[in-house]
Amino acid sequence: MNKLTIDDIQTKLKTVEDVKDPFFIEIQKDSRKGVQQLVKRWLQRKEAQEQARLKLLEMSEYERLYKSQGFTLIAGIDEVGRGPLAGPVVAAAVILPDDFQILGIDDSKKLTETKREELYELIRSTALSIGVGIIEAKEIDTINIYEATKKAMYVALNELHISPDFLLVDAMKLTTPIPSEAIIKGDSKSISIAAASIIAKVTRDRMMKELAQSFPEYRFEQNMGYGTKEHIDALQLYGATPYHRRSFAPIKELNKQ
Repeated sequence: MNKLTIDDIQTKLKTVEDVKDPFFIEIQKDSRKGVQQLVKRWLQRKEAQEQARLKLLEMSEYERLYKSQGFTLIAGIDEVGRGPLAGPVVAAAVILPDDFQILGIDDSKKLTETKREELYELIRSTALSIGVGIIEAKEIDTINIYEATKKAMYVALNELHISPDFLLVDAMKLTTPIPSEAIIKGDSKSISIAAASIIAKVTRDRMMKELAQSFPEYRFEQNMGYGTKEHIDALQLYGATPYHRRSFAPIKELNKQ
């Protein structure tokens, strides 16, 4: 074929899906360094997509297991924010459709902020139902973080507009008439729990960034309420806000001074 420019090849490669595509086979014979770099990058992207596809298949194992037993609406439940010194604990419940095929879903802690935001929007646009539960710092201090985490999960479950018939929960046993399984590190083993972890994480991070506008000295937009050195230093200088967990060390110690 007549030699295309490297820009032309790059544009056309965006439409190529298969290594057996005649165009892809042909350009592999092109000795130009720029073309060979394009071929290499295309193959790397293809390999990454295949790995993501296999990851999705692996993380759907629990969902396939329980659907094979007759369950049809499986909700994944997860929480974020048990450890921070400030801000709420947030839980999410997510029911995904049978044909869910969005690649890249994983434990929210393993994803970049940009990727989490991207997946958050995709999950929201494709999920059958999403529920979110938020328990603020004052209530965490009253009932303790363990009970607050469970309560956030119950609230998230109740916020679903479709009733699930099975629950996959990240490492927490819930008392509910709906059958369930608690999975240790479930956010890296179940696609539904991972989706819930992304919804919960992005929801909470956005809340902390909004809070940072009122309390810039604590850098909540960076630490999300966790006890970084800057955050601890700010507590020493300015004391606790109404959004700090006063039952948590070192805030509890500050209140005794």
